[in-house]
Amino acid sequence: MSGIRVVVAGASIAGPALAHWLQRRGAEVTVVERAPGLRPGGQAVDARGVTKEVIRRMGLDATIRAACTDTAGAYTVDVDGNVLETFSAEDDGGDGFISDIEILRGDLAQVLYDDTREGVEYLFGDRIAEVSQDADGADVVFAGGDRRRFDLVIGADGLHSALRAMVFGPRERYIRHLGHVLAFYSVPNEFGIDRWLIDYQDKESGRSAGLRPVGDPERVMAMMSFPAAEFDVDHRDIEAQKNLLRERMAGMGWSTPQILAHLDDAPDFYLDQIAQVVMDGWSSGRVGLLGDAAFSSSPMSGQGTGLALVGAYVLAGELAAADWDPKVGFAAYEAWMRPFVEANQEIGRMHAATRDVSETDGPPPEPDMEALMGLIDRAVNGPALSDYAGVPDSGRQDG
Repeated sequence: MSGIRVVVAGASIAGPALAHWLQRRGAEVTVVERAPGLRPGGQAVDARGVTKEVIRRMGLDATIRAACTDTAGAYTVDVDGNVLETFSAEDDGGDGFISDIEILRGDLAQVLYDDTREGVEYLFGDRIAEVSQDADGADVVFAGGDRRRFDLVIGADGLHSALRAMVFGPRERYIRHLGHVLAFYSVPNEFGIDRWLIDYQDKESGRSAGLRPVGDPERVMAMMSFPAAEFDVDHRDIEAQKNLLRERMAGMGWSTPQILAHLDDAPDFYLDQIAQVVMDGWSSGRVGLLGDAAFSSSPMSGQGTGLALVGAYVLAGELAAADWDPKVGFAAYEAWMRPFVEANQEIGRMHAATRDVSETDGPPPEPDMEALMGLIDRAVNGPALSDYAGVPDSGRQDG
């Protein structure tokens, strides 16, 4: 063991993934999560390109694939349910609109937790309340009253990161609203959904509704989005969020009324703005940020999980390669990740713009396909991964 002590805020995807790599590099890791336990369910998330290689190096490829939703593809439909377009999970070598690695966020979190729980300390139902740092370390006060000293503090606590606000400043400084709101929740499968996602988009209103399989034939995941120039609903006020969803989705056709009828019974309702986090730097002294807390690309990019998993690999590797010097390690992590992040954020902004309600007549201008394909390649594959030869690694890398 290196004797380096690291505390990570957040036990969704980025936090446990970072714990995996930090532990393999020789650090002693504590993960603190304000929720009382792992949060099940959630939206389906994908792995593409370089993310698949990171999963292979984690040795978790088979485990994650076994927990996948087994979605065969997606149909876009009109208001009457007639199929307009078909996308297969086999498109683009499994890296297309529907990835061949698609898994519920909660199921992926469970895989990562099970992988790390024996060698990592998890503190559920607690959070970091205070951080003070000096040249040699950081003193952390937990909300539960415990006080400890760590060498590094990492915020992997999502779009609304409390650690980011504590160390870097208020959320309004960094969050960029993309003009839309997304909601999803599971409902009984009374729609005949099998292995295919169905998506309906009302071009005139900019709203969408969809249903996707979750690996359980008795239930499916409902997805809805609507345009909103402003968004000021508390992300923890569930009742206000449900009322907003009912109001904004009223009068929409297809299966929307039937989906909304299950809103009050939803055990896993989620609604939030579609937003990105844009920061000039992701570290301050011995405190660093990872995942959505640092560089949310929004669900519109389809790459939030990829950024979290790849970022965890790079952050742990660069810190260990720098002999745990935070200034050097954080700088190298950012140098590798920023082009990857910026490409995915651009994809997210472009996708969000396609949902905007246009007030102009005529078709939109044709995109520069060569530039677009180059952007997609950078967003999916990123720069070449380092093997971190010579850096301690206690785990397998053969997958």
